[in-house]
Amino acid sequence: MTAALNPRHAVYAGSFDPVTLGHVDIVRRGARIFEQVTIGIGINPEKTPLFSPEERVALMQEVFRELPNVSVASFEGLTVDFVRKCSASVMLRGIRTVTDLDAEFSMARANSTLAPQIETVFLMAGEHFSHISSTLIRQIALLGQGTAADKLRQFVPVPVIAPLLAKYHARQQQRG
Repeated sequence: MTAALNPRHAVYAGSFDPVTLGHVDIVRRGARIFEQVTIGIGINPEKTPLFSPEERVALMQEVFRELPNVSVASFEGLTVDFVRKCSASVMLRGIRTVTDLDAEFSMARANSTLAPQIETVFLMAGEHFSHISSTLIRQIALLGQGTAADKLRQFVPVPVIAPLLAKYHARQQQRG
């Protein structure tokens, strides 16, 4: 017999490499709607992330430390399996653009086939966050020169800025 899934528990899964203010917006709004939100940091062995899973978990815990109904964990494998493991029945997703909507719709259909007892709930990105992407943030960190920290404040939580810049500084030193 399968354990009952909690309809007031949502899982917000992604790579979060790095976490953005758009992600923060979705988590905070989700935490107001659901009794519990678990942030699932997915580990994709085919990708080379900037931050390790442990670093991403620690950064997320720091960013959301004041929200008692938000927890953070990393996982490998299918997101629906992680959602079930958390005993949640909701997968929380953020939508920034129409392009996101198309991709998320396809993913939601696939997840519904894999786990019909899990619902996908979409939150539209706030207007101030719809343009933010991890790619944009990486470009600012890499190319922002001496003002990168000031520029990054508009896109990532403050606890992420120093570790992000340190990663890029270390990479630049390695390249010589």
